Amino acid sequence: MSLNFDVIVIGGGPAGYHAAIRAAQLGLKTAIVEKWLNKENAPVYGGTCLNVGCIPSKALLETSHKFVDTRDHLGEIGIRVKGVTADIPAVIAKKDEVVVNLTKGVQGLLKSNGVTTFEGMAVLHAGRKVAFTAHDGKVDELVAEHVIIATGSVPINIPPCPLTDDLIVDSTGALDFSAVPKRLGVIGAGIIGLELGSVWSRFGSQIVVLEALDVFLPAADKQVGREAAKQFKKQGMDIRLGTRVTGSEVKGKKVTVTFTDAEGDKKEVFDKLIVAVGRRPYTDGLLAPDCGVSLDDRGFIPVSDVCLTQAPGVYAVGDVVRGPMLAHKGMEEGIMVAERIAGQKTLVNYDLVPSVVYTYPEIAWVGKTEQELKAAGVAYQVGTFPMAASGRAMANNDTVGLVKVIADSATDRILGVHIISAHASEMIAEAVIAMEFGASSEDLGLTMFAHPTLSEGLHEAALAVSGHAIHIANRKRKK
Repeated sequence: MSLNFDVIVIGGGPAGYHAAIRAAQLGLKTAIVEKWLNKENAPVYGGTCLNVGCIPSKALLETSHKFVDTRDHLGEIGIRVKGVTADIPAVIAKKDEVVVNLTKGVQGLLKSNGVTTFEGMAVLHAGRKVAFTAHDGKVDELVAEHVIIATGSVPINIPPCPLTDDLIVDSTGALDFSAVPKRLGVIGAGIIGLELGSVWSRFGSQIVVLEALDVFLPAADKQVGREAAKQFKKQGMDIRLGTRVTGSEVKGKKVTVTFTDAEGDKKEVFDKLIVAVGRRPYTDGLLAPDCGVSLDDRGFIPVSDVCLTQAPGVYAVGDVVRGPMLAHKGMEEGIMVAERIAGQKTLVNYDLVPSVVYTYPEIAWVGKTEQELKAAGVAYQVGTFPMAASGRAMANNDTVGLVKVIADSATDRILGVHIISAHASEMIAEAVIAMEFGASSEDLGLTMFAHPTLSEGLHEAALAVSGHAIHIANRKRKK
């Protein structure tokens, strides 16, 4: 006997649970299937983000930043603290507590919104039929008018460095070290590698980051990338670009990594090694041959602008489809699909997906970079504001970084905003809102910002586009 629904969501991460909750709110009979089991082998919701990604990593980043700030910088503002130590098991326990609270919260939200939950494996067949196998082996057939695939992504493993218990780990393993590694290698200088490297660097690890690309943070604006590289170097992170890892060997409690750079073959010995070379879409065992949903050559599910697959009534959202693998992008796609199923005309503005690196300083951007605009031949103007000139940043003893606004030379419409600063992750939201409404740099300059705030840096950078900044020497720049 089949169980019938209006909507079945496969995957309970940010994209999936947002889709399920919104569909239920719109009066659709909704089910969600999730296979994730936690450390205690109990079913949980929230996917990678809540369990082993965004949330636990930010908990460790915040704790490690407070540790360094207390140990190294509170004395600068007159607070004397001696003998500061980090209790790593307690740090990990607190991180786990945050994860438990949030995953329980998601389960509660699904229940309170009337979403039917199924814990186990799903296989999509033709006609929007889902073969469901519970963790206890019970089998059911679920059928729906609409199916939303939201199965997320998993870390990419590389042949030269196969994962080895607690010595060579992926991003998940790096969240659970029981002690601070004396010497820690990180393969990959992307967002995940930099964040995890930052955590353990602050707690005392000597960090060596091996990155195959010759350019640091190529997705970021070059000026911001240069500033970030300078700050990470000051923090003691040894970031080596243009290195190709060729192999690894575990001997006892040590890992030897071999790699090649411009100077030839080299090797380094580490106490632990983190493989953080990216993520791949996860569809393992999901798609029956007759389901009508295909994969491209990179393993992604091809979809339209509104996330519809080639199979009628089947959508896919989040990390399994094109675009950046970001939780907030998946959330908005999930909501868009639920609302379109309900007859609304919602769209996602893919031009304004903000990106954030939660290191110190934080790095955030939205829209176009200078290098992208140059390549496209677009004439633009730039305004920048150094946080060293911010009154609030001075008061906070935290003046690292800058805010950069790029505007179209002809129309003054804001084309991109790039921030490297404390709390850049919060400040970038103001830029996204402004750009969503088609604001010009003049619009931002005419907007009243509270004083003193870090956000005034965005105001001043916008004023600097036209040479009207108040708190810096104006250097209007056109390209």
